[in-house]
Amino acid sequence: MSLNDPQWGNRGGDDGKPGGGPRRPNDGPPDLEELWREFNRKLNGLFGDKQGGGKGGGDGPSMPNFNFTPKFLGGGLSLLIGLIALFWLSSGFYIVDASQRGVVLQFGSFKETTEPGLRWRFPYPVQSHELVNLTGVRTIEIGYRGSERNKVLKEALMLTDDENIVNIQFAVQYILKDPFEYLFNNRHPDDAVMGAAETAVREIVGKSKMDFVLYEGREQIATQAAKLMQDILDRYQSGITISKVTMQNAQPPEQVQSAFDDAVKAGQDRERQKNEGQAYANDVIPKAKGTAARLHEEASGYQQRVISTAEGDASRFKQIYAEYAKAPEVTRQRMYLDTMQQIFANTSKVMVDVKGQGNLLYLPLDKLMQATAAAPVIAATQPDAAAVARPQAAVSGEVPPQMESAPKVGGSNYSSSTRDASLRSRDREGR
Repeated sequence: MSLNDPQWGNRGGDDGKPGGGPRRPNDGPPDLEELWREFNRKLNGLFGDKQGGGKGGGDGPSMPNFNFTPKFLGGGLSLLIGLIALFWLSSGFYIVDASQRGVVLQFGSFKETTEPGLRWRFPYPVQSHELVNLTGVRTIEIGYRGSERNKVLKEALMLTDDENIVNIQFAVQYILKDPFEYLFNNRHPDDAVMGAAETAVREIVGKSKMDFVLYEGREQIATQAAKLMQDILDRYQSGITISKVTMQNAQPPEQVQSAFDDAVKAGQDRERQKNEGQAYANDVIPKAKGTAARLHEEASGYQQRVISTAEGDASRFKQIYAEYAKAPEVTRQRMYLDTMQQIFANTSKVMVDVKGQGNLLYLPLDKLMQATAAAPVIAATQPDAAAVARPQAAVSGEVPPQMESAPKVGGSNYSSSTRDASLRSRDREGR
């Protein structure tokens, strides 16, 4: 059934009245006209029409029947005014987030600052409010917008102390610390931050050299600029705290970029050659200093040795002179013998005094001296054999091979100590 059918939802009941009488469960949706009439009756009863119903017949929809009496006017206006007042008062509620602070204005002037939560103020136009975000980090860009390629040369070009132009791009991040100062002390606080940032960086760059700005001084410039910007904003009482200054790019202008690159390469070559020379100097100078120190120590040692030797010789000469004064002949003879002993200590020739009395015995002294010199070498190479042979010879009474090979004179074996005693006795006889 179509909605345009006049009989839809308007079926008569058993009593013959439209929409009257009991309804069966399968009669369909409720009658819209009946619902409208019921609404009109309730509205008329609310505003003073106690009889119910409306004029104009029951076949069509009827309009509410208002009786414009003083009672009706008084009750309606009171309700309307009450609704309007309720809506007006409810407009004073507002919510402050945890990261925000509310600033209440009364007739445009500052009234108070509210903390986070559900708050109420007098509705407009008595009071109004502003919500200020204190924890959000705000960023402004100097010398570029969005990307480093989108340059703003009016802000980026700056003059250094050595009269060179550099292109500097940097970003400033800041937060709010006082909502009252941020809203009322400056007309455009964000523009004040940008002006303070550009002023601070231009001042620092203007006092620095170009190489310092482009290379090793970028972090220092950012730190100094943040401090100077904070000082400027504090003098303005802007309620802003600078959190960080980031140097995005620093380079010479594009018109002189190629010449600047050549100058940089030349400077790098100069530094490389200086480093190579310094490395060579670090290698040669310590060696030369070490050699000089060694020679100085050797010379000092030689000096001390010569001085000590001379002092010892002088002391020994004084002692000998004292003994010589006591017995000149004996001392002279002893000095002669000591000198001859030193001269002939390393020679194989034997000098014999022929003037003395006694028999001259032939001894192969050169061979005996060679054997005596070779004995320590053999003992060093065969220590265990020599150590074993000596106890066995002592027990058995046998003569070691060295003693057996010794030459015999007059039918007896001579040991080295015996020969030395014999030689000393003959020397004494000859004297």
